[in-house]
Amino acid sequence: MTTLNDLHSISSMFSNTDKMPVLFLGHGSPMNAIEENQFVAGFRNLAKTLPQPNAILCVSAHWFTKGTKVTSMEMPRTIHDFGGFPQALFDVQYPAKGSPELAVETKKILDPVQVELDEHWGLDHGAWSVIKHLYPNADVPVIQLSIDYTKSGQYHFELAQKLQALRYKGVLIIGSGNIVHNLRLVDFRNFDKDNYGYDWAIEARETVNNYLLDGNFQPLIDFEKMNKAVQVAIPTPDHYLPLLYTLGLKDKTDELELFNDKLLAGSLSMTSVKIM
Repeated sequence: MTTLNDLHSISSMFSNTDKMPVLFLGHGSPMNAIEENQFVAGFRNLAKTLPQPNAILCVSAHWFTKGTKVTSMEMPRTIHDFGGFPQALFDVQYPAKGSPELAVETKKILDPVQVELDEHWGLDHGAWSVIKHLYPNADVPVIQLSIDYTKSGQYHFELAQKLQALRYKGVLIIGSGNIVHNLRLVDFRNFDKDNYGYDWAIEARETVNNYLLDGNFQPLIDFEKMNKAVQVAIPTPDHYLPLLYTLGLKDKTDELELFNDKLLAGSLSMTSVKIM
């Protein structure tokens, strides 16, 4: 695990700072990028509580790869990785700079894990659709770290721990996904109904939230072993695993808070986590 003693090895371009918070953002529909709703308001209210970061490292559910990659381009493109939405959503650009320096340092910190410096990906909607509400001027450099789909929850939790020193270099680390995320069972007829969830979604949310608030992360790491409701809530791990990157960065002095903690359209949750 990377410790505070490793701070000296991190690029001098990132000045020492107070410890940065860590976030997990339930990003939901890409339409949250352009709509006004309670969840967008929650992101904006969160932004008021955050210190200004030197850079952002985002782990998005939408960059699911074999092996681990980190974006290293100077200007990442805005990726519209979805279909069937209004043209206004495809017109959105989020022109944040990248940070090749932070990408190189991230690669070093994660050694001996082999990390590929990627020049092709950019910022997918799991990143830009929520970060744009935190930093609408796109004035903070952003890099993305991919999720290796061949690895276990324990692996991802421990990999996140190696990033701890970045918190003391002004790097805001964000996991972006959804804890309850079963798109096949979405009830579009009740999409606008407040805090609406199927019985299994209600149970899954309660189960996960209790573990989060109790600080009991091992069952969350071993999510495949949790109750049937959680298994229905997490039919694939892509949207869940970013949560483990956030939890892996919590230390003993941090407090954990939930916000945007509501169910949506029967089979989704917007529950988000702030660790500070």
